[in-house]
Amino acid sequence: MEKKIITISRQYGSGGRYVGQKLSEKLGIPCYDEKIIDMVAKESGFAQDFVAEKGERMTGSLLFNIASSLSYANNILSGNGMSLQDEIYFIQNRIIKDLAEKGSCVIVGRCADYILRERKDVLNIFIYADMESKMERAVTYFGLEKENVSAILKKKDKARSNHYKYYTDQEWGMASNYDLSLNSGILGIDGCVEMIEKALTIAK
Repeated sequence: MEKKIITISRQYGSGGRYVGQKLSEKLGIPCYDEKIIDMVAKESGFAQDFVAEKGERMTGSLLFNIASSLSYANNILSGNGMSLQDEIYFIQNRIIKDLAEKGSCVIVGRCADYILRERKDVLNIFIYADMESKMERAVTYFGLEKENVSAILKKKDKARSNHYKYYTDQEWGMASNYDLSLNSGILGIDGCVEMIEKALTIAK
């Protein structure tokens, strides 16, 4: 297989992370998800939990985060004029570009599709599912309470959407931003992996 980088963006509870892991196993290439968190934490000195939260999601309202960024710039960081969230994003940005340069890989989330937009060897995937499928997965695998799961799923996706919009000025989940959008509620995890494998064989 020629060098190929696959980015996977996903709705919370759609199983996109598992799609990435299974795809990397079948292709024999690395999958970067939590590994990126470790790399950013090591380089920035921030706690892994903080990087995991701020590296992919805008918490609270978008306006609150923008206002917080302005206050952080002068009060928390020393000399670089960036908010904590911005610093994490730019470290992630550099790490993702370095990983893509090294060789074929799967990168899950973290605006990787946008960060690598100028490369010609990238296939961008979006994984989504119906609410019932996502709720079932969240309860079964994430241990969320069934009574609250719908609200939590919507909140998580809203935070990802705000984060993506803030750093890319594009709409998260819009089909035109990706090469392939797959419904894991219909296809299942293995079906999504199979479809991506087929896309890799015909992608120019």
